[in-house]
Amino acid sequence: MAKLTNLFGDLPAGAASEQFVELLSRPGLRIERIVSNGQASPPNFWYDQPEGEWLVVLQGEARLAFEGETAPCWLKPGDVIDIAPHRRHRVDWTHPEVPTIWLAVLYA
Repeated sequence: MAKLTNLFGDLPAGAASEQFVELLSRPGLRIERIVSNGQASPPNFWYDQPEGEWLVVLQGEARLAFEGETAPCWLKPGDVIDIAPHRRHRVDWTHPEVPTIWLAVLYA
């Protein structure tokens, strides 16, 4: 029997760190729900992932910064972005009062 999961259920309120929940994993594909409560990447830290990452913000707001770009990318509910493999980026800001719920699809 398939397991039913609600993307808006069991949200960690005021958590000190982001919560990552793997929803599906297959060869070359991983889907995660990420919940941020005001977290951002540490100063001078850049993600440099070997896989591509397709992101959608379901709730809340966030800013992503990309290496070599002067202005961060502002994401609101419904906004989608596809980050190419090894595209250096960081989470510049997430909303401190409303949980930011991301759906991340990582692919080879």
